Amino acid sequence: MKTYTLNFEQKLPIPLAEAWDFFSSPLNLAKITPDDMKFNVTSNYTADTKIYPGMLITYKVSPLFGIKLNWVTEITNIKDQEYFIDEQRFGPYALWHHEHHFEAIKNGVKMTDNLTYGIPYGIIGRLANTILVAKKVKEIFDYRKKAINDLFGAYRES
Repeated sequence: MKTYTLNFEQKLPIPLAEAWDFFSSPLNLAKITPDDMKFNVTSNYTADTKIYPGMLITYKVSPLFGIKLNWVTEITNIKDQEYFIDEQRFGPYALWHHEHHFEAIKNGVKMTDNLTYGIPYGIIGRLANTILVAKKVKEIFDYRKKAINDLFGAYRES
């Protein structure tokens, strides 16, 4: 299986504790995911629920062509207010390993996402990644960046 790695960075004009509080709530993911993905957390969590190692989160998602899929991720590692890692346990990818890193900086927080994913089906999967999947993943993270700026405001160096 061929794997692909993408890295995204964004600075937020909020304190580290506020960023951690928002991103460590599974239900907030829907707020920063494109509407056309019809992203829905199906786990029975409340807005107060915070991630913990071993936590399984279930979703319904339509990543391509409106086809609804079940997706299950597990929170595998956490260091409070520094990072957490989610990995797919069941879903559309052969591999999904997503690291979320947070670092306090002047006037806010630097958030870094390191994503490694793999597509099943050998050469057909590689072709699908080239034609569709890589573009869609980038669109999701571009949307996420804008949605986060809309929620928290744009970071300004000063």
